[in-house]
Amino acid sequence: MLIIGEKLNGAIRSVAEAIKNRDGEFIKDLAVRQLDSRVDYLDICSGVAEGDADILGWMIGLIQNARPDVRFSIDSPNPDTITASIPLCKNPGIINSISLERDKADKIFSAAGKKDWKIIALLLDDTGIPENVEKRIDNFHRIVKKAEEYGIAFDRLYFDPLVFTVGSSPDSFINFIETSKRIREEYPGAHIVSGLSNISYGLPYRKALNHAFLIGAMMFGMDSAIMDPLNRDMLSGVYAAEALLGIDEYCIEYLSAYRDDLFGVQK
Repeated sequence: MLIIGEKLNGAIRSVAEAIKNRDGEFIKDLAVRQLDSRVDYLDICSGVAEGDADILGWMIGLIQNARPDVRFSIDSPNPDTITASIPLCKNPGIINSISLERDKADKIFSAAGKKDWKIIALLLDDTGIPENVEKRIDNFHRIVKKAEEYGIAFDRLYFDPLVFTVGSSPDSFINFIETSKRIREEYPGAHIVSGLSNISYGLPYRKALNHAFLIGAMMFGMDSAIMDPLNRDMLSGVYAAEALLGIDEYCIEYLSAYRDDLFGVQK
């Protein structure tokens, strides 16, 4: 399971305050704590439109000075911010994200074509968020075709079938699962990704829904997630699901995580 740490996001009040005050110690501490957990990529998002690229550049510099081994997930709705941030990173990361909206995919595919960056692809276009599975699958095929035009290898793409809060979209999880199944049936090696917390937005006791979504989605092929790596319940859920699904044979990783107290249950 590829894990993208979600905590350095300007949509979170404490992070927004740290960005506003240029509190570098807060940013570095939150970055290091995630990296010391099980994280493959560290998502960084300014949460603002104005000055987006400058803020991400500041965060990249701060964190790389503390941890040169870090691999970033550059998170911005603005493709120009993403293309400006890529050269600042010492290690190949993951782009979050592209879609078929306007020229976003063309700009990012062009910038990332010869670099070893992974790319999250949202299955939406200029018509907005698809309400049904068929439209999402159509967008999937269009993205695959466009990636081929730019020489982007299929295994660099991480497809997000899109999930929304079940509080207002009762079919959200089912649509996610059906889209994932269709993609994996056609391309068994396809990567599926999601932001786990989207499923529970606006609802109480969100971690219960997030945890259920994690396990259910992994059963149908989700192999990467944008999640809170500091949440021991969520992290233990990843290890447990990998063991039950046969991804972690003989529970080797599960046992190692327990011994390292990543579950937070040892006395």
